[in-house]
Amino acid sequence: MGQPPHLIHAGARTSLTSCLSPRDCWARGFTLVELLVVVAVLGTLAGLLLPAVQNAREAGRRAVCSSNLRQFGLAVQGYESKNKRLPSSRTAQSLSTHAAILPFCEEAAAATLIDWNVAWNHANNTAARAVRIGIFTCPSDRTTAVPAGWAGTNYRANQGSGLLNAMAPTDSSDPNFGLPNPNGVFLPSISLAYKDITDGLSQTAAFSEHGIGDFDNAVSSPTDTFWPQTYPTTPDEAFAQCEAIDPKDLRFQRVSDVGAPWLQGYHSTTIYFHVAPPNKRSCMFPPGRISSTAKSQHSGGVNVCFVDGSVRFKADAVDLAIWRAIGSRNGGEVARATDE
Repeated sequence: MGQPPHLIHAGARTSLTSCLSPRDCWARGFTLVELLVVVAVLGTLAGLLLPAVQNAREAGRRAVCSSNLRQFGLAVQGYESKNKRLPSSRTAQSLSTHAAILPFCEEAAAATLIDWNVAWNHANNTAARAVRIGIFTCPSDRTTAVPAGWAGTNYRANQGSGLLNAMAPTDSSDPNFGLPNPNGVFLPSISLAYKDITDGLSQTAAFSEHGIGDFDNAVSSPTDTFWPQTYPTTPDEAFAQCEAIDPKDLRFQRVSDVGAPWLQGYHSTTIYFHVAPPNKRSCMFPPGRISSTAKSQHSGGVNVCFVDGSVRFKADAVDLAIWRAIGSRNGGEVARATDE
């Protein structure tokens, strides 16, 4: 037989007799220590859950971004089907690829606002510059600095893996004489056909991403286009010299008006190059040499739309030779089955 209740020591009595009835248990409540333990456990669970929720949300935003780029691919196919050629990266009036494909991505109303006979910044194009096109922006980019009257874009047309911002000059006195022409899909003031993309439509990049800028040259931002104040002769030199600068040094600041307006065909607005790998710094080397690269708000890489309309995620760690290969339309590079 057990001990009589009056012989049980005090500590045991508290634990054994405090819940002799449901009323006793309900009335007992939590001690301060127990409450702190519960709060600590809940805090730990929240700390574990929050990153998972954030990752899930970003995965959703990245999927929307991929879908947007898919619409770019389909719009270019529609443009080519009608015109039997591709749009240029910019016209003589510096109007963009984006402007050209508007009728083929259910934005015919916006397209009617564009005066193709004048420059992007002409008064005749004031209304067009301000039209926000839903598929032109990535939901992962929360930039709000775009000036009034300018609508932005996170997507850019591929001009190739070379340095030239324009077609190669024929004047031997030009400092860019002798450099090869751009080898991408969209060229300045020139329209290509599918037959010109000899590396294959599924192996050649058409569009990728870049964050919208802060529009403030007094502040250094990762989205800016910097000026190393050098003059590289090869893509390798351009990449190295761009990475060598201190981006916080405002002497190297050049263009902060990045990603807007989408109407303007420009290397810091609607055009990108495959000189540097994804998410590296963008730089310019005036006169006429450019290394603005693909850049995103997604962790670890960028979405790329290929000429056939497929969209694939390319990691920051992609081999540079492979990245440049998918940036060229006619390099004759070997198969790229391992380029993810």
